Amino acid sequence: MHSHRASNLKQQNKQHKTGRHKSNRSLDNISKGKVQLKALTRRKQHEPKRHERRLLARQLRDNKRQEALQRGRWRGTADTPPLLVAVVALHQAAAAQSALRLLTAADPDVTVTRSEQGVTHISVPRLKKRMALLCPPAGDLYAVLDAAKVADAVLFLLAPDGADEAGTRLLRQSEAKKAIQKQLERWFAGRDCRLQALSAPSDAAALLHHLSSGRLRPVTFRERRPHLLAERLEFTPDPQQAGYGTLSVSGYLRGRRPLSASRLVHVSGWGDFQMSEITAPSDPHPLTVRRRPDADQAMTEAGETVLSRADPATQESLQSENVPDDDMDGDDPWPEDDALRDAETLNKVARKKRVPKGMSEYQAAWIIDSDGEEVGASDSDDGMSCDEEGGEAGPAAADEPASDGEETGDAAETATVSEAPVDDDKYDRDMDMDEEEATLKRIKEAREDEMFPDEIDTPKEVPARVRFQKYRGLASFRGSSWDPKENLPAEYARCFQFANFERTRRQALKEETDGAQPGQYVTVKLVSVPSHLWLSRDPAAPLVLFGLLAHEQKMSVINCVLQRHSAGHQRPIRAKERLIFHVGFRRFGAAPIFSQHTNGDKHKMERFFRADQAVVATFFAPITYGPAPVLVLHEDREGNQDLVATGSILSVNPDRIVTKRVVLSGHPFKINKRSAVARYMFFNREDILWFKPIELKTKYGRRGNIKEPLGTHGHMKVVFNGPINSQDTILLNLYKRVFPKWTYDPHVAAPAALYRPGGETGALPALPEGDEDEDME
Repeated sequence: MHSHRASNLKQQNKQHKTGRHKSNRSLDNISKGKVQLKALTRRKQHEPKRHERRLLARQLRDNKRQEALQRGRWRGTADTPPLLVAVVALHQAAAAQSALRLLTAADPDVTVTRSEQGVTHISVPRLKKRMALLCPPAGDLYAVLDAAKVADAVLFLLAPDGADEAGTRLLRQSEAKKAIQKQLERWFAGRDCRLQALSAPSDAAALLHHLSSGRLRPVTFRERRPHLLAERLEFTPDPQQAGYGTLSVSGYLRGRRPLSASRLVHVSGWGDFQMSEITAPSDPHPLTVRRRPDADQAMTEAGETVLSRADPATQESLQSENVPDDDMDGDDPWPEDDALRDAETLNKVARKKRVPKGMSEYQAAWIIDSDGEEVGASDSDDGMSCDEEGGEAGPAAADEPASDGEETGDAAETATVSEAPVDDDKYDRDMDMDEEEATLKRIKEAREDEMFPDEIDTPKEVPARVRFQKYRGLASFRGSSWDPKENLPAEYARCFQFANFERTRRQALKEETDGAQPGQYVTVKLVSVPSHLWLSRDPAAPLVLFGLLAHEQKMSVINCVLQRHSAGHQRPIRAKERLIFHVGFRRFGAAPIFSQHTNGDKHKMERFFRADQAVVATFFAPITYGPAPVLVLHEDREGNQDLVATGSILSVNPDRIVTKRVVLSGHPFKINKRSAVARYMFFNREDILWFKPIELKTKYGRRGNIKEPLGTHGHMKVVFNGPINSQDTILLNLYKRVFPKWTYDPHVAAPAALYRPGGETGALPALPEGDEDEDME
């Protein structure tokens, strides 16, 4: 019987390649349901499929949305603190007290109570919400900033010029409202802002409804720390300690973390303090007010419950600076001359080695031994400095010489002047010529540094090897190593550093403490408060108290990313110039150094803070866990302060290496393709031999090195990796590390009020009847 046989010419298709690993379907077919013994003895881990992962992500998203909505519904209710609204007047004619009167009369069922510190509380039973209206002193910059740090919403008041009937009618027109709305959008870019007229009780009722039901953005640095606004203050002198006393601060505890009496608190403008205990008196401003003669009297009659008492064993210390060990000071006596001479002789004998014929001792010092280490390197070339200008000899020690060129019109300030004739003599008498000359010199230096960055002239009177003995050359700015612990100044022994700061920050944020819970009306008792702070305070200014996390009272090196503010003054800001910093809940003065915001372990120092780039400011300050906003103010001679930059905290890292670069320039002549003779970089033969191992660069991108000196007047033969032309400039880069100075000043004088309308203060006086118009945002 004939049987069919497959032909050898039958087409054989290639099998599908599944890669190195087999697919899940093929593995299931191979196993045939068999399970390994190890898999039977342990619980099988379920790997979610794609649709399961999508479902899980949607559930997490819905839970977060529900949590945010629930927080919005609970805000301002009976179990949460009142909604805190700061009423800030942006115009001298805008009366904050008139706005308060309209808001308190918006609903006939509204209950109005006032605290001792001028905070007006409004309870609206119809909305089932309660609010606290805070009016900082008009024109007081620090009072407005302190109020904004704790306020849930800010109500800005605008008023038309004159506030008459015609101006009010003009403001109500749609075109005027559109213009003001556009201006507000420019001021508050990326933030929710709404313009609303306030001229009648109906407008006030709509505004209250918008405040109670509007969406508010959480402030991270504030929500992570317990804080409160003082509504009642009482100072008791300490009989055992003259000049100090106990300050009792009462208010609603806000935030998402409890406040423990064993922790520390920070009072804005005053400093850090310890607590003795935290008590809970009765709520003087409830949502539903019972019939009682006075809220303060009822609070006094009711007993106060102790929520937390300081434990001496776990009490946080106020120590902010590290005390270095005396054994580690390194104050060894300077050796005698005989010992130095013997050590030098022994060093010469021990470092003898074979070198090519005709090579000098300096060239032999750079020869690498067989084990790969350099021998005979001079220590003076690797010197470090904690001062930018310290230890540099010679009259030409200034690194940034002033240019003789005239200033162009770009850096000049613009101002609006009147067309009326001006008295020249009176104008000259009012002008400060010293400040004008200093500003002109600074503008010229900034312009020259921008055109020729880091370039300086080599001095003729002082040898370059002496003038730049603290600098070093780097083969690669990114790749060359630099020890961050090398030659640190004495100030670094006073600050704290953590082995892993990010882990410490996470532990501080996750740490759970017992004490007063958020939402309660509490009384915090601060101990050892200086009496002069209590006597010199402004009663109308708000007093803000923040609870500190672990280690936030300790000093360290703070690095902040800053960007120049477009509305601030455009004068150049030099490094190590004193500025006023508002970092989160703190404010202090410091003189920072600026560096580039780049990746890597080394960052080039910037001599000026320019308006077209972001820089990193480095200074000594107490530790603040990020994220936290940063405001930078510049103080002039009259004490006025202007906003010059904004930013945020980058890191808390003393090991950040900020290097100052100087560039020595020379000019080529007698060019022969890749080689040339350079001059004007050095002026003696010894300097050329000293800097010979450092690589040269040109502005057109060529790289080379010094081959040999020619003569004794600073001419040298150089060789590059490609042809150069006569228009090129030869550059030699030198670096040294710079450190910030210990210029931390926790007590900053408040600037003068921008304006203070007559008769208006932070309290709520009796107002006459009548309607006034304001616009609120």
